[in-house]
Amino acid sequence: MFTNDHKIQRRAALALLGAPALSAPAVAQPHWPDRPLRIIVPFPGGSTPDLTARVISPAFAEALGQPCVVENRPGAGGNIGTDAVAKATDGHTLGISINGPLATAPALFPNLTYNPARDLAPVCLMVRTAQVLVIHPSVPANTLAEFMAYAKANPGKLSYGSVGAGSGAHLGMVDLIARGDLDMVHVPYRGFAQATVDLVAGRIQAMVVIVSAVLSPVREGQLKALVCTGEERVASLPNVPTLAEAGIPDAASYAWSGLIAPASTPAERVQRLFEITRRTITAPEGKARLEAAGFQITAQGPEAFRAFIADEAERWGGLIRRYNISPDA
Repeated sequence: MFTNDHKIQRRAALALLGAPALSAPAVAQPHWPDRPLRIIVPFPGGSTPDLTARVISPAFAEALGQPCVVENRPGAGGNIGTDAVAKATDGHTLGISINGPLATAPALFPNLTYNPARDLAPVCLMVRTAQVLVIHPSVPANTLAEFMAYAKANPGKLSYGSVGAGSGAHLGMVDLIARGDLDMVHVPYRGFAQATVDLVAGRIQAMVVIVSAVLSPVREGQLKALVCTGEERVASLPNVPTLAEAGIPDAASYAWSGLIAPASTPAERVQRLFEITRRTITAPEGKARLEAAGFQITAQGPEAFRAFIADEAERWGGLIRRYNISPDA
């Protein structure tokens, strides 16, 4: 049996040899990923986040050596699927989400079951797309100023569509209505397809919508595009001015989509996922697929994405609270 003197002498000898005294055996870090990954998309197939997920999932499988499946889990404006990502504990679950569940949901849903700032780790702000204000040709206006003047002179007579109270399309119109002190009727829909059908038919008169959703009817003269919400004009509608050009500065906005993970995801893993994502969506093939769908590549990293979400939450959450917007509005 070693005495205390013997232990002291042993520690001294180990120190001289450069070895740690009485150190615990090294524990090998488990390999990650060690089973298939899944990317939860909180919207149906064919949606913006679904497309972005399907662009990056093959790249994850190739780079990480495990299958990567896309799982669509729609419902509650994207909150159900985003909540599933926030609560995932398997270490192999990621998500793609958008403005609503990440930035505006806390202001819109008092009983939200997750906290985006606390429960989620932003990985990459992948893409964004400008929206456009379109109106039915029966409205006697060809510019934003003329439209707002006509709406001002006809309170309560014009209606506008959206894909739900608190959606980006709805908030974009609320912002314009507030700036012009207008009175218009909101008509929510389940999706842009039916809203566009009704707009073309003249059952509603206006809508703020992503450009790709209304490009054909605008080009065919079924709708009039008055202004785009981006900082620059949209290449597919080069004659449509920006909000700033139409006289409303500092009002640019976008629909956007990004990769997220549970907050428990280690920082080095988040960074690795970001690098794979950035490399994939900026490579010629990935970039071409996304741009063909009308998206602008942003590829912002975890910290920039986190700051962006916070800014969006402050801007649009403030609008929601100021005008008492609820999911049932």
